[in-house]
Amino acid sequence: MKRRVVVTGLGAITPLGNDVESFWNGIKEGKVGISEITRFDTTNYKAKVAGEVKDFVAKDHMDFKAAKRMELFSQYAVAASREAWENSGLDMEQEDPFRVGVIVGSGIGSLQSMEREEQRLLEKGPSRVDPLLVPKMITNMAAGNVSIALGARGKCTNVVTACATGSHCIGDAYRAVQYGDADVMIAGGTEGSVCPIGVAGFSSLTALTTSADPLRASIPFDKERSGFVMGEGAGVVVLEELEHAKARGAKIYAEVCGYGATADAYHITSPIEDGSGAARAMTDAMKEAGVKPEDVDYINAHGTSTHHNDLFETRAIISAFGDAASHLKVNSTKSMIGHLLGAAGGVEFIVCVKSIVEGFIHQTVGTTEVDEELTLDYVIGKPVHQEVNVAMSNSLGFGGHNAVILVKKYVD
Repeated sequence: MKRRVVVTGLGAITPLGNDVESFWNGIKEGKVGISEITRFDTTNYKAKVAGEVKDFVAKDHMDFKAAKRMELFSQYAVAASREAWENSGLDMEQEDPFRVGVIVGSGIGSLQSMEREEQRLLEKGPSRVDPLLVPKMITNMAAGNVSIALGARGKCTNVVTACATGSHCIGDAYRAVQYGDADVMIAGGTEGSVCPIGVAGFSSLTALTTSADPLRASIPFDKERSGFVMGEGAGVVVLEELEHAKARGAKIYAEVCGYGATADAYHITSPIEDGSGAARAMTDAMKEAGVKPEDVDYINAHGTSTHHNDLFETRAIISAFGDAASHLKVNSTKSMIGHLLGAAGGVEFIVCVKSIVEGFIHQTVGTTEVDEELTLDYVIGKPVHQEVNVAMSNSLGFGGHNAVILVKKYVD
C-alpha cells in the first residue's frame, strides 16, 4: 500500500535571503534578488547580471573545518538542510537513523573547483592539484555532506537532471517514503555555479539574457523576454510518512499527492514544441493524486524567460488542463531570483507549500506585456490572495527531463 507523505520542514538559501522566512518575505514583497555579477569581472561577458546569494557565511551554518572541505553547492545544501531539519522538529536521537534518508541533487556540482585546479595544473603541474578536488567537485557530495552533517544513514542518493534536478529529488524522496524505503527523507536541490566558465558556457549557448537591467532581465512570458538569468542557492524540504509525523505531533505544512516524470525524447536543450512531454507529467501527477484539472488552483511554472520554454510550457499546460486552464493562476518565481538550475525545483516547491499555507500567489515580477501567443493568467501586476488547495510545481531540464509535483492542503 502507498503511504501518505507530508511536508514537515522547509529550508532555503536564495538570492532573496538565507532562510525561508527572509526568502518568503521577499517573495511577498515582490523584491528582485537579481543584480550585477560581483563574483568576477564581466567586462568581456555578454551576461552582466545574476541571482547571487548574498552575505552567506558558511561557518554560521555548519562546522568551520567541515565547510572548508566543501564547495559552495555543498555548503548551500547543508545550510538549507539544517534549517529544514530544525524546522521539522525532528531529533535524530529519537529516530532510527537508517530510516532517515537524503536525496539532494545538483545539476552541475562545482565548476569553480574545476576552474581553480585546471589553472593550478597548468601553472604548477599535476602534483599541486588539490587532493580533495574530486570529492569537492562531484554532484553527489551535496547529499553526502547533508547525510554526514545530520547523521542520516538511510537511503542516500542524488538525481542529476539539469534544471529538473530539485523536483526529481523531491519526487524520488516522496516515492521512498510512500513505498516504505524510509520514514523521513531530506530532499531538494542545490547549485552554486555563478562563475566565469558557467556564465560563459550558458552565454555561448545563447541561453542567458544580455539585459543589464535587473528589473527587466528575468521576465517570463513577456514579449521582450530574451533568456534566463543564472541564479544559485538551495531549496530543501523534509518529507515524512503521515503517521510518523502525527505520532510526534509535527507541524504539517502540506501533503505531497502526485509525481509525474517523463522525457521529451526530442532535443538536448529545447522542450518538445507541442509540450506533450510536460503535459503527460502533469496528467500523471493529477491522476496519482486523484484530482481533476479543475481542482488545481495554481501552477508554479518552470517559466525561465526563454522564448521556447515559456511558449512550449504554456502549450503543455493547455494540453494537460484543457478548458480548465482558463481558471489557473500560473507564475514564475524565477522572475525574482533567476534560474537556480538544479536548485530551482526545491525552492519553487517551497513556494507552492507556502502559497497553500498562506493563501498567497505571488506575481510574476518584471513582466509587463505578455506575449500574444501566451494565453494563461500569469499573475501580472500584483499578487493574488486566494485559498490554494492544490498546487503544482513544474520543472523542465536540458535533455528533455520533465518533473511535476502536486501538493495539496493537508486534511486529516
